[in-house]
Amino acid sequence: MLKKIPAIIELLATLSGALAVSGFAPYNFWPAPILSLTVLFLLWQRAGNAKGAVEIGFLWGMGFFVSGISWINISLHDFGGMPLLLSIISILLFGALLSCFPALVGYFIFKFHHSPHIRWLLITPSLWTLSEWIKSFFLTGFPWLSLGYSQTPNGILSSWTPVFGVFGTSFLIVAVAGLLLLLTKSQKNFRTTALYLLLLICLSSVSFFLKRINWTHPIGDTVSVSLLQGNFPQDKKFDDNMIQLALERYLTMVNNSHSQLIILPESAFPVFRQELPEYVTDDLTNLGRTQNSDILVGIFAEPEPHQYYNSVFSFGHSPSQIYHKVHLVPFGEFIPLSPILKPLINSVLKIPLDDQQSGSLPQPPMRVAGQQVAVDICYEDVFGDQIVKSLPQATILANLTNDAWFGKSIGPEQHLQMAQTRSLETGRPMLRATNTGVTAIIDATGHIINRAPREEIFVLNGEIHGYQGNTPFDIFGNSAIVSLCIIILILTKYRRRVR
Repeated sequence: MLKKIPAIIELLATLSGALAVSGFAPYNFWPAPILSLTVLFLLWQRAGNAKGAVEIGFLWGMGFFVSGISWINISLHDFGGMPLLLSIISILLFGALLSCFPALVGYFIFKFHHSPHIRWLLITPSLWTLSEWIKSFFLTGFPWLSLGYSQTPNGILSSWTPVFGVFGTSFLIVAVAGLLLLLTKSQKNFRTTALYLLLLICLSSVSFFLKRINWTHPIGDTVSVSLLQGNFPQDKKFDDNMIQLALERYLTMVNNSHSQLIILPESAFPVFRQELPEYVTDDLTNLGRTQNSDILVGIFAEPEPHQYYNSVFSFGHSPSQIYHKVHLVPFGEFIPLSPILKPLINSVLKIPLDDQQSGSLPQPPMRVAGQQVAVDICYEDVFGDQIVKSLPQATILANLTNDAWFGKSIGPEQHLQMAQTRSLETGRPMLRATNTGVTAIIDATGHIINRAPREEIFVLNGEIHGYQGNTPFDIFGNSAIVSLCIIILILTKYRRRVR
């Protein structure tokens, strides 16, 4: 009969999971996930069997995910009107679902009966990376808190992100944690300890070398940009008087901006495009043409009755163009199994326009301000595989979002870090226009050039170059690291059977 795991081990697993969150924005202590995983692996090794590893992995996941996404309560309770107790239960259930991924990793590592160095340096990183990749599309996908994000932009392993993407960086984080685990077990064997230290030194050296490579290059003249942050409270955003205020405030901000490219946030005008007063469209078009500017505006579209899109329209010097959001937020912009779940969801959650349509792929970059701008809306910038579809044509990335749904929590900072990772992966600058923050200009290496203060009306001005060229990730996407992980698992399983 299997022994019950001691309570102190359960507590340690949960706390070490929570510790990993400090590796992400806004804390940015990038070694934290590596140290947290080292503790998890020590506990897994102590468990010694698949059942114990599942429990420990699940508890680690609960500590990690529940503390890392606790800001969802603001969306559900404060703005969605869900009762507080039900909101807390929902977060715990969601955290439990996400915790199944590290739990399954713990289960499967004990199904590969290999030597410790194969288990912790190859099998565990491969299983963990595949679990993060599956999590990125399972049930529409939630790649939030993938370990690789913790390295952006200054972590020692961040230089691998343009090569293998964020999941490749996750692979290396897990491998380094495995090396640290093996080091704790090899203290009496000098040769083995020296070998593990040599591996760490080699990995660090290659990481520093990769930082010196410029995968992409600037083209043409700089482009002047203005990113407008209107700072409208989410709970009043759709009030009639607030709609009129939004129209007037943003028109004034546009009129005072003289940049070549002016970007407003997601749903900056909280009305449908066909309901937009004619004077607004005329003013935007005329201002753009007079100032030789292009203006991107987040606004809803209803091309057919009851066919809603979360969209971006361009006005001004260049021909008018449209982008429709592709990756919708479940239970926010659409309700899965709507005929069954919609009455239940609407009884506890008050979200406007929860039956939106998804735009098609591919949608070409917008040709504005002499650049090709790959537009995405809201949390579409957390899906690297979608962003890379606009390359190599796109020279600039632009994200229009409304993170007011997350209040003053750490959520917007985590979202910003993921946007920085898209720049690092693709070698393209990113322009982020948000309602309440974090509005920012990000360079092609994922570093922030400038950012606006949160919760303020602000116009963020700057100049950027468009970029051309390809990172390895631009060419292969996630296929390279996913294929590598699958090959590792097949070979290690086959090798064991042969022996």
